[in-house]
Amino acid sequence: MSSDADVIIAGAGMAGATLALALKQGGLEPLLIDPVIFDDQLAPSFDGRASAIAYANFRQWRALGLAPDIEPHAQRIEQILVTDATAPGAASGARLPFFLRFDSDEIADRSDGEPLGYLLENRRTRAALAAAVARAGITVLAPARVSGVSFDAAGAHVALADGRVLKAPLVVGAEGRFSPVREAAAIGSIGWDYGQTGVVATVRMARPHEGVAHEYFLPGGPFAILPLTDNRASLVWTEKTDRAKALVAARPEIFHAHLARRFGAFLGEVTVEGPVFAYPLGLQLAERFYAPRAVLLGDAAHGNHPIAGQGLNMGLKGAAALAQVLVDAHRLGEDIGSEVVLERYAQWRRFDTVILSAGMDAFVHLFSNDNPLLRIARGIGMSVVNRIAPARKMFMQEAGGALGDLPRLLRGEAL
Repeated sequence: MSSDADVIIAGAGMAGATLALALKQGGLEPLLIDPVIFDDQLAPSFDGRASAIAYANFRQWRALGLAPDIEPHAQRIEQILVTDATAPGAASGARLPFFLRFDSDEIADRSDGEPLGYLLENRRTRAALAAAVARAGITVLAPARVSGVSFDAAGAHVALADGRVLKAPLVVGAEGRFSPVREAAAIGSIGWDYGQTGVVATVRMARPHEGVAHEYFLPGGPFAILPLTDNRASLVWTEKTDRAKALVAARPEIFHAHLARRFGAFLGEVTVEGPVFAYPLGLQLAERFYAPRAVLLGDAAHGNHPIAGQGLNMGLKGAAALAQVLVDAHRLGEDIGSEVVLERYAQWRRFDTVILSAGMDAFVHLFSNDNPLLRIARGIGMSVVNRIAPARKMFMQEAGGALGDLPRLLRGEAL
């Protein structure tokens, strides 16, 4: 079959673009398709989100040449404070004496001095990825929408809405939870809605945040204060959906009054910068990671609650694993779209993905309530972990993506 690329990647988001760069570095020719052009994705009004990036995934980006464009906008997370708070306020008023403190100094000898992670506005990450994709000479078709995919023994035929048909030995579905590639490959999914919505905003604070991330578990859902550069913070304010809709629809002064009450005074006066966004929260897991000539990546394979900040990190870890599997197979002369090759990727990522997803789901149900017995049980658990240094270090390394059988890129090594 005459091919337009070695790998067609549907979805030029952060996971898809990272995969494209890794494949290009390894000697394969990727082609990216996305319904939104890169320039539109860089606007502050595009989605407003920021992401906590595990330090192992940050190493991957360095290995792919993104450091000059991404490091000036990356805020080091030096500490994470997790508190089981009482209503109504997160940072003010009485709190239960149960908390967790994670400090990057505790694992400095194991992480080569890396922080616990990095906070980056998504638009900054997209800008760095777009610049790297352009430097690498990777073909990007955007705006372009996948309207269907068909498969035969030789490869995948990707039909675009404008009538074009592209061919490749393998197509990657990296276009989010409603993946056309997943649907065309007849891969089902399981999941459920949490009845919660994440309200996201960027704020500027009067007092220095000193690289400390705060997460408060409240009956309506977690309230996270995530440090950004220039003494700003990204707020992820999880509430029951009806309350979240009311917050987003409220006049700015009303929203600010609720925010001040929830935020507290420990970082001084806070002012909202830019628009406020809302994202419904749920769990979705693909029943399989691949089918003949098709493989899933990122939210197309697993969509999770942001309670532990692992959703994007799982996608980036998957990109590193998939790239290594495909590049190694290509170097050995194997058919990169064969089920034999794709099963290696699935075996590498399946267990970790299911365990993390199940763990986050359990956390949502355990912490998003005000049951007094559960509150006591989880508080005791947090206190025990906080007092056992090896347990704390294990959690920090896991959150940093540095445990287990790591792909070369996550170790900071080129493919």
